[in-house]
Amino acid sequence: MKIRVLIVEDEPEFMRRFSTAVLADPGLSLTASVSTGAAAMALLAAQPPDVLLLDLGLPDMDGTELIRHIAIHHPACDVLVVTMFGDDQHVIAALEAGATGYLLKDAGADRIATSIHELHAGGSPISPGIARRILARMRTSTSLPRNESPRDAVLTPRETELLRLTAKGLSFDAIGQLLQISPHTVVAHVKKIYRKLAVHSRGEAVYEASQMGLL
Repeated sequence: MKIRVLIVEDEPEFMRRFSTAVLADPGLSLTASVSTGAAAMALLAAQPPDVLLLDLGLPDMDGTELIRHIAIHHPACDVLVVTMFGDDQHVIAALEAGATGYLLKDAGADRIATSIHELHAGGSPISPGIARRILARMRTSTSLPRNESPRDAVLTPRETELLRLTAKGLSFDAIGQLLQISPHTVVAHVKKIYRKLAVHSRGEAVYEASQMGLL
């Protein structure tokens, strides 16, 4: 099935460029292109896409507000930010709100299409310069308080349980049956786990969780 993409961009030239990138990829389907957060919310309520491509500078709301709305009400929808804002304040705010990818607007059409596929597969595409700054911030960040365990800071109990079942090699369908949730919900949880552990595959997630004492 094609990956359904909703574009939220208020600048006509960039809306045209992003729409062209999606339409040119046979594995992608353009649900709609809108210029406001309100229009995006209405479409999300009617037919949630698989990926939302979002500019942070919307005319009616801050893009991070829309990201938080999606994280709460449409957790299976991934958010790829494509914006001119490359400063730490905007990047961190978007990622903390729930964005799963972050590109600058100088990204080419091929890069945008490829990033949508990566995002839907569980990855977190980020422009190289931004990724380097995030890693630098992580290296200089303070350690956890002594009374706070990595388990509490990183994964929820349900996510930890799901990751343990994943480590045993169970399929998403089998995990869904055991936890009495749909495979679609399992995938949504797995994407959140990948994002929290900063990994891009099942093997990396299991390895990182083991190193952190989560399994």
